[in-house]
Amino acid sequence: MKKKRRQYLMLTIPAILLLALFLGVPLVNGIRVSLYKWNGYSQNMRFIGIENFVKAFQDKLFFKTLGNTMIYGFGSTLFQNILGLSTALLLNQKFKGRNAVRAILYMPIMISGFIMGQILYFFVQMDGGVFNEMLGWFGIAPVYWTETGLKATIVCMIANSWQYMGICMILYLAGLQGIPDMYREAARLDGAGPMQVFRHVTLPLLIPSIISAVVLNLIGGFKMYDVIVALTGGGPSRGSLSLSYYIQLLYFQDEKAGYASAVGVIMFFVILVITIPINEFLKRREVEY
Repeated sequence: MKKKRRQYLMLTIPAILLLALFLGVPLVNGIRVSLYKWNGYSQNMRFIGIENFVKAFQDKLFFKTLGNTMIYGFGSTLFQNILGLSTALLLNQKFKGRNAVRAILYMPIMISGFIMGQILYFFVQMDGGVFNEMLGWFGIAPVYWTETGLKATIVCMIANSWQYMGICMILYLAGLQGIPDMYREAARLDGAGPMQVFRHVTLPLLIPSIISAVVLNLIGGFKMYDVIVALTGGGPSRGSLSLSYYIQLLYFQDEKAGYASAVGVIMFFVILVITIPINEFLKRREVEY
């Protein structure tokens, strides 16, 4: 056993080294830069300690952006999991054209977020947008879908949810197909209805899929960037910014590399503090079969 463990450990060393190289080194360097006042390209870097972190917690736009990021993270997770589980339950049934429906629902993931945002922009724009043209057929006045920061944030969140719903669908479909039919059959023989079978048999046995889907969706939602760039440009008045987009603007447009690094470090720990407890909470509800 000890020999096998050493062999397994040796097999994990390349992965550990890659994680350290591409995750650990940038994180440590980001923390280092966050302690300096720096414009991102000059050779002059002035050490200011935790001043950038103090500034972040006094920045109203930072808190506005953090709130948007929470909407992107939790909103996308909610919508993607509801849509993904619903479509997985449908596609787990046998019907003609099932494989074609699977491919169509999964297809949006194959398009980059930036291109998807550009496509959806022509649907939600005020003048000549597809949705407003359709409303015009019924004599309804055009709607300014991204009039406020909150509206623009919700539009981006829905767009992201629709595009990446296919990931949840695949995870839940794999989970459903891994549940032995005998459990459902036993529940039906005991008189359980469809909803009772789903609640007391299917859903508990889907916990591993739920854990994967929720954690992936949360992290992806918190890091939203490309869809926002293409769909709203962070507007109006930076009202739909995510933390990822805010960091990019701080670094490249405002030339505040140290402050941008501080916001990035805060973002990292926010994701860590949220996802780890949720992951542990769901793991405690996992059942064996």
